[in-house]
Amino acid sequence: MGIWTSVFAAAAAFLITWLAGFWLIPLLHKLKYGQTILDIGPKWHKAKKEGTPTMGGIAFIIAVCVCFAIGMAVLAANGTADWFGADKTEFIRTVAGAVMALLFGFMGFLDDFIKVSKKHNEGLTPLQKIIFQVMIIAAYFATIYVSGLSRTTILFPGGLQWDMGLFYYPVMGIGILYLVNAVNLTDGIDGLCSSVTVIYTAVFAVISGLLGMFGETLLAFCAAGGCIGFLMWNFPPAKVFMGDTGSMFLGGIVCALGVGCGVEFLMVIAAMIYILEALSVVIQSTVFKITKKIYHTKEGKRLFKMTPIHHHFEMSGWSEIKIDAVFSAFAAMFGALAVLLAFGMFS
Repeated sequence: MGIWTSVFAAAAAFLITWLAGFWLIPLLHKLKYGQTILDIGPKWHKAKKEGTPTMGGIAFIIAVCVCFAIGMAVLAANGTADWFGADKTEFIRTVAGAVMALLFGFMGFLDDFIKVSKKHNEGLTPLQKIIFQVMIIAAYFATIYVSGLSRTTILFPGGLQWDMGLFYYPVMGIGILYLVNAVNLTDGIDGLCSSVTVIYTAVFAVISGLLGMFGETLLAFCAAGGCIGFLMWNFPPAKVFMGDTGSMFLGGIVCALGVGCGVEFLMVIAAMIYILEALSVVIQSTVFKITKKIYHTKEGKRLFKMTPIHHHFEMSGWSEIKIDAVFSAFAAMFGALAVLLAFGMFS
């Protein structure tokens, strides 16, 4: 019964997100909440995408949260889960993860709102973002710890375990900080972040189902349904962008599922596309700075044509649809590997 609750919740999240686009997009146009494109990006982005409504992530945030809340109530009502008894631990862990994602989405909303109101691409300062994100992560772990869910062991294939003790929290906190912003960086072309996240959440729907975690499975299904609904409007050429509002929320969902299921190692594998996107920026910046010092020039060498890495392929002549397809295929490969390892670890 639990799986059908999640399936219906995913379908509802899809419909709500898709239908919301019919009124949200005209409203964003009316409010003149259009995206301002940075001059440092691909030149054709400014010509073709400038003014496209942003903050469209509001649609799937509302859909996911509503469907998740109703789904949790249904799971309790039909006897699948006892949230205030035997399944109290999972309830706290899952809800805390969903709230963390919602808070990340709120931070993204503030960032987007400042951008559209000032008509430029600079919202919250980097320091403000870091402080906000650290506070959210700290609140998430504090909730988990105070509730008595102080798990500090990382599980690996082959029955290997690593109990990190109290070091788990700062290390995993940095990991969440990296991954949330990596998801945000993946939202650079039409449809990419939504497509990759559909695959990631589908992977965790399987993994959480294997672990018997009904709450996490429901959250994964709802997020997948919301992303597919948003793709109806965000597929190239996009009629609306999710903005930091949406991408930060999805980053929170990605981390909430991986950490919430207690499979951080599998999370890293399934999230490899996000990780590589952010890593390409780090590599580009490092190579640039090092070669600048070596050659004593005003500008250093660049390893990629542009980062994040999806822009490198875009600058190489790939269409947005091709990039979406190839990156999604690689996400599916990493996701399949994570699922296979999960079966080996838990079945």
